[in-house]
Amino acid sequence: MSSVLEKALALVERLAEHPGGLSISALTAAVDQPASGVHRTLQELARLGYVRQHQSGADYGLTIKLPAMGLAFLGRAGITDVAQPVLDALAAECRELVRLSVIDGEDLVWVAVAQGATSGLRYDPGQEQGVVVHLASSAGGRAWLSTLGNEDALLRVGAQGLVRWGDRQPKELGRNPPLSLPLLLEQLAEARSRGYATAVDSYIAGMAAMAVPVRSPPGGPVLGCLSIAGPAVRMTTERMDALAPRLRQAADDLGVAAEGSNLLRANVRTPDETPRRASR
Repeated sequence: MSSVLEKALALVERLAEHPGGLSISALTAAVDQPASGVHRTLQELARLGYVRQHQSGADYGLTIKLPAMGLAFLGRAGITDVAQPVLDALAAECRELVRLSVIDGEDLVWVAVAQGATSGLRYDPGQEQGVVVHLASSAGGRAWLSTLGNEDALLRVGAQGLVRWGDRQPKELGRNPPLSLPLLLEQLAEARSRGYATAVDSYIAGMAAMAVPVRSPPGGPVLGCLSIAGPAVRMTTERMDALAPRLRQAADDLGVAAEGSNLLRANVRTPDETPRRASR
């Protein structure tokens, strides 16, 4: 990691995962940068209004400036107005967590969420908007991979790796990730045959999810994926089968509504998987 900008963004990304803030020593260990360099970068980010120190000598945290810019961007891009009503309606009906991810370059990124579980055991990650989806272990990632040929799918998986680590503790990771490429290809074939992808105890321990691609228009190029996630004890095979028609309908609704969002239209993929620019 050599670029000044790259080092600064690494700190911002780490602080975004910890709203309560982190100490310089914790940041130094997390981003593998010298403490003196981390301190200089934090001081510059603080001068620009993106970071603040909670108390003298205490932890550093992000200010509201960067999140506000992100929310404003999503609002101007039409994500909130177009997608949120569809997500909210699906979440209220299934009473589980619903998430929308969109294709951004070579990545799949979570951009919107709705929580339908109001009580009892529930899956609630809370901080995944803006996070790049790990393709091999998540239902949304597998849904996207299932729309590709096997060679293209394996290339994308190879860039990320089969197992998701990040800053998760081993106990938080699912116990059932795909441990070989042949197994992953079998799962993708099942997703194509079934009409939706699944991930059970694969992305996070105890969590099960199902996902379908979102196409614009329905039946056209893929722009992202829509998923339902919840505790594995509730998200059984039988319940996923029952929810599948409603999930597909919501994905179709999003595909139709995508014309109302510049961001979604900009990320629509043509059949040869190249981004299509939004019309101006």
